[in-house]
Amino acid sequence: MKMEAFAFGTTHWDEVERTAHAGETGIAYWRTQYFGDAPNQIRVRIVEYTPGYRADHWCHKGHILFCLEGKLETLLEDGRTFVLKPGMSYQVGDNAEQHQSTTATGAKLFIVD
Repeated sequence: MKMEAFAFGTTHWDEVERTAHAGETGIAYWRTQYFGDAPNQIRVRIVEYTPGYRADHWCHKGHILFCLEGKLETLLEDGRTFVLKPGMSYQVGDNAEQHQSTTATGAKLFIVD
């Protein structure tokens, strides 16, 4: 990720439109903002997973992800599993290790990619 110059700003996340994205099970609600110009645009999101959410795909996109609430389990393609609780984060580069997210209890995340 390269953060090209863009103006200082603040985001009131409760005012950002919420969109629903169905998983294999459950729903992910995204509030998304983009900063900078293409092709180096940065996507910043607050994502809320409903209890029982499981992603419908293996993700290859790199992220910096911070757990705000709940508990998130992330499965890597090689079988390793990582659990994030509030105050924990993970980071992975583009095309580095495919991953899939799931949560039994629900989770709220801050994601930069």
